[in-house]
Amino acid sequence: MRQEVHIPLPDGDALTATVALPEGTAPAGGWPGVVVVHEIYGVEPDMLDVVDLFAEHGYAAVLPDLYSHGTRIACLARVMHQLVTGKPERPTADIDATRQWLAGREDVDGDRLGVIGFCMGGGFALAYAAGAPPGVRAASVNYGLVPREKEELRSVCPVVGSYGGRDRGFRSHGTRLREHLRALGVEHDVEIYPDAGHSFMTDGHHPIAKLALFPLRHGLVRPAADDAWRRAFAFFDEHVANHEH
Repeated sequence: MRQEVHIPLPDGDALTATVALPEGTAPAGGWPGVVVVHEIYGVEPDMLDVVDLFAEHGYAAVLPDLYSHGTRIACLARVMHQLVTGKPERPTADIDATRQWLAGREDVDGDRLGVIGFCMGGGFALAYAAGAPPGVRAASVNYGLVPREKEELRSVCPVVGSYGGRDRGFRSHGTRLREHLRALGVEHDVEIYPDAGHSFMTDGHHPIAKLALFPLRHGLVRPAADDAWRRAFAFFDEHVANHEH
């Protein structure tokens, strides 16, 4: 069951977010948790589906709306600027506020957390995880931007990532992520699916993007999506859910 919540921020503002919890009573130590970071399109139905999917797998999941500061256009412009410059201070601060809120719940184990992002959110999730936030044991980076310098990922937690081989805009980032993590000795599982394009893991409906961003080859590719989700949950189950204090 999804619920809308408001997450307080240090500046007195608040983030609108959606939370979904597993069925039943939380275990004595609390559920593992995950912060879901949305695509550039915002809190769309396919991103809400991700929250539900994690709850079904036994995770307390929360999806913050990174566009909930002021008007959507202004938020999008600010986030896009930070995405392009590679300095996403506000998004990562919002993700951290969400993590703190999640970790502070009595029914969540704040030492067993993960972060997952898609498209724009994939890059933000990676940038956030690279800062070694408390309790975050794994990050899932899906068709997101990867920094050019591997040293920026020196402190990152274990990473599972998925990219599309037909995605001309982001497939090179999948290769870069794999190479960086290998060179740094960070545990990882990064896959590039040759038959998939951008946003292949979720069933989003973005007809304008499919036309305007044709080189990205938008769209759900079920076989690749199924395998990517299988790998993501296996990785999170190992590094987050089964993590020992």
